[in-house]
Amino acid sequence: MKSWMTLPSVSLRTAGPVTAKMKAVGIQNFRAAGHYLHTLPYGRNTDRANFHLVLSEGRGTCSTKHALLAELAREQNLPAMLTLGIYHMHERNTPGVGPILTRYKLPFLPEAHCYLTYEAKRIDITRSGTEPTEPIRDFLHEETLLPDQIGEYKVKLHKEFLRRWLAENDANGYSFEQLWNIREACIAVLTQ
Repeated sequence: MKSWMTLPSVSLRTAGPVTAKMKAVGIQNFRAAGHYLHTLPYGRNTDRANFHLVLSEGRGTCSTKHALLAELAREQNLPAMLTLGIYHMHERNTPGVGPILTRYKLPFLPEAHCYLTYEAKRIDITRSGTEPTEPIRDFLHEETLLPDQIGEYKVKLHKEFLRRWLAENDANGYSFEQLWNIREACIAVLTQ
């Protein structure tokens, strides 16, 4: 994964509502937009499907921040696509989740993560690229999403993947509902 610093510093031209909101907070180019979103705290928005709330609420998740940036790219005619990848989440690549996974005797959980794909590079603005953590390298599933698919569609896809994974793997006897609750506990730790 590359950081926001990989984004092109293309000047924003007047183009649409996301562009107008970015310019209203002083953002003048696409890379600066990525940096600005990177600096906002990680946290779920009051409506996790509404990426427009990132700017008004001053926080966002990998889904909402990247969906907003993908919409900005669309307005600017830049070939950056919102991508969903499912990976093995563990302490080394997602610091903070280790104690939860250890408590439930799980080495990892399949987790959905959103990022941009630009010029065949995965770009993650929610990580700085300089953390002393293992980057996410391998994905079990990847697909391009439209920004408005980060709500119900993304959750449904993630749950379907977890159900299939559970049917093929031993997860210490946990049911799907139990695994989903463990996953939610992991996500809660990340918002602290």
